[in-house]
Parts: sequence; C-alpha cells; structure tokens
Amino acid sequence: VQLQASGGGLVQAGGSLRLSCTTASPTNYPWTVARFRQAPGKEREFVAAIWRSTGGPYYADSVRGRFVISRDNAKRTTFLQMNSLEPEDTAVYYCAADRTLILSTMHKVTAYNYWGQGTLVTVSS
Repeated sequence: VQLQASGGGLVQAGGSLRLSCTTASPTNYPWTVARFRQAPGKEREFVAAIWRSTGGPYYADSVRGRFVISRDNAKRTTFLQMNSLEPEDTAVYYCAADRTLILSTMHKVTAYNYWGQGTLVTVSS
C-alpha cells in the first residue's frame, strides 16, 4: 500500500495547519492510520491515530485538545487538523498505516508496516 501525504508548511505560533494522508490500497478500508513526528535530534514519536474499525481517535498527551484526527472513508484519506500550534510542534510529520496491529501497540513506530513520506511543519515563535 502507498501512503500519500500532503500539507505542512510554515505557520506562526497559535496558527493552524491541516495534514492529509491518502491510503492507496487495493483492499478495502479500513486501516489504522497514525501520525508520528520527528524533531531534529529526537526520536520519532506518536502524535495521533484513528483506529481501523471504530474510527476512534487516540492522541498523545502533548497534542490532545489541540489536534484532531479524522477520516473520510470514501476518499481513503485521513486528516490531522493541528490548532494552537506551538514552536515545540516543529517536526517532520509522518503518516503510517497498518491493518493488523493491536490496540496496545498503536503508539509504537515498530507496529506500522507502511509509511508515507514526511512533511515538514515549522512553527515560528
């Protein structure tokens, strides 16, 4: 499966951005789709995910209340709406997907077999 990510860019602190991730797959939806990010010199970390069956969202504590993950099944696209952005949100954001991971591993990089290209989000102070 291919993941096509888009969005990102430069925004001032307090601003908003929306990232998209389209799953080009020969199989039917749904997939668990997640967003990770990696800041310079840091490890890749979990941001948010949308569970394959229920569509239930899950968030890292650092973004809960500011970011919203959602999906459009017809378009096979997942969105990450990022609000109240902070300079600490600056990172390369990655889209990841998998169909077989279990819920308890959803936050782990190693649980995902498919990754999209990273998109840079820069938040200026």
